[in-house]
Amino acid sequence: MKVYVGNLAPSIDDSQFKDLVTPFGTPETVNLIKDRVTGASRGFGFVEFQNDEHAKAAIAGLNGKTVDGKVLKVNESQPKGRQ
Repeated sequence: MKVYVGNLAPSIDDSQFKDLVTPFGTPETVNLIKDRVTGASRGFGFVEFQNDEHAKAAIAGLNGKTVDGKVLKVNESQPKGRQ
């Protein structure tokens, strides 16, 4: 299951993002979305877990949590363009 993690602090880096989600299970992929020009975090990313239970635990454990002064928005990733 692929999980969307939004409202991340702009200062977060790849390592910190991975450290944030790893306590819920080992992710298959961790993708922090970055600005093409500056390389800075755009404030969101995606994590893919092979085990759906780990993904659900990450959603439950992180959604609404305050990290670096930002309240995270975490849910199951939806296909691009779907609302």
